[in-house]
Amino acid sequence: MGYVDGFVVPVPKKKLTAYRRLARQCGRIWREYGALDYAEFVADDAKPGELTSFPQAVKLKPSETVVFAYIAYKSRAHRDRVNAKVMKDPRIAAMCRSAGMPFDAKRMIYGGFKSLVELRAGC
Repeated sequence: MGYVDGFVVPVPKKKLTAYRRLARQCGRIWREYGALDYAEFVADDAKPGELTSFPQAVKLKPSETVVFAYIAYKSRAHRDRVNAKVMKDPRIAAMCRSAGMPFDAKRMIYGGFKSLVELRAGC
């Protein structure tokens, strides 16, 4: 992985199934346009901290859980090309217009990150 987009999002626990469907659709679209990897993970051990934490960063409510995700690319240039295509895709536009989004996008945290250290199994 040379570059990743990472994000953290609060998802109502009762909407986790709907969020999973949305995430799978998004993952397929990103992969279709060239992303190397797309993965989303639901919190299993992410407790509030003293100063900051995943739950605190998204202002997590008791009825919600945290989802952490990343999309991997060859480079930032590759990410920019893939995302430009994704953002023009009518399926993504339809999802963004939908009133039934299964999460609060205003509390989503995201950003692009270049590789610093990579250690993989088998290396």
